[in-house]
Order: sequence, then C-alpha cells, then structure tokens
Amino acid sequence: MVNLNKVERALIEGNAALIVVDIQASTFIDASEVRSIDNMPGYRERMEAARGAIDVARECGIPVIFIQEVHHPSGVDFGRELDGDEDVHCLEDNPKTALAVEQMDVRPEDIVIRKRRYSAFFGTDFEIYLKGLKVDTLILVGGLTDVCVHYTFVDGHQSDYFCRVIEECVAGSSVEAHEAALRAMEYLQTGAVRSLDEVQAAIRALN
Repeated sequence: MVNLNKVERALIEGNAALIVVDIQASTFIDASEVRSIDNMPGYRERMEAARGAIDVARECGIPVIFIQEVHHPSGVDFGRELDGDEDVHCLEDNPKTALAVEQMDVRPEDIVIRKRRYSAFFGTDFEIYLKGLKVDTLILVGGLTDVCVHYTFVDGHQSDYFCRVIEECVAGSSVEAHEAALRAMEYLQTGAVRSLDEVQAAIRALN
C-alpha cells in the first residue's frame, strides 16, 4: 500500500535535540571475546563516529541529552530483559557502566537520563526535559540499533516527535538486526534514516 497523503518533512522540524543512547565505557574498555550483549562488527567505530554529531550540535546550540542504561547490583530491576539473548549488564557498581565521558565529551552541565528499560521514555524524566526544551525533532545516535535506539525511536514516534537516526552513528547486535531496525524506523517515518553529513549540514543551516 502507498500512502497518498504523505507529507514531506524537513530533516529537522522545529527545535531539535541530539539523543546519545547508551554510549558507555564498556564500548571502549571491554575487549572480551564473549560479551554480555552481542555487538556487530565495527561497533566501536560507529560509536566513535557519534562524536561528530555531538561536536556539531554543541557548536550550533542544539541540546545534547545522554542516555545511560543502569541496573541495581541485585538485578531486581531487570524484569523480562534477561529472558532473551542478553546476559546481566550495566550494573551500577561496574566501571563499564559509566558514560564514555572522554570519548563523547560528556560535560557536567549536560542532561543525563538514567534508564532501567530499553526505551529512554519508559519510567524516566526524559520527556519532561524534552518538553522544557520545546523539542520537536529527536536525532538519535548510539546503540543498539535494534534494541534501545529502536525502542526509543518508537516511543518518540508514538509521542508525535519527529525522529531521525544517523546511520553511521548507530550499531546493532548484528548486521542483520541493525539493518532490519533501520528499515523498521524508516517505515514509521519516511526520511528517518539519514547520513552524518546530512545531519551536520541540517544543524549548521539552522544558524
């Protein structure tokens, strides 16, 4: 079926915020062959590429919001999360759970949203900040494409935000899952999947 009533949208509609999803220390300090969560090849490099989006957002006055997955050491807050392929991860007392402060240039004044579930919207203050900042467009980077990025995108979509994801700056649990998630997000909002160059140009054009 073709949507004959589709409205062509700009890459950035209204006010934007850059949402950095779960780029945490483990990406840069955990060299384990077997990880608690599978990462597709090139995962670290894709997270490093997100810095290009962060730097341009800061340069142009776009808010940067960091999302951090955390869990209580007892594991009481995992819920059904461990019923799938993921093992215990992101415990609060583990140094690997910290945000990748140096690599992503996390600053003391930045907004950091700590979450217990995949979506940044679920059980957090995320939307309070979005409303306070009068944000219309969410630009997403980070991981996993098929899990936390996808779930945050979907909740943003269902809350009527314009949602965009930078293709080179997200990575999934596998290449296949990454590509499937990008297709799913593009299905929800045409033009959702964009290149880093496109996003940087769109942000600079706002000034």
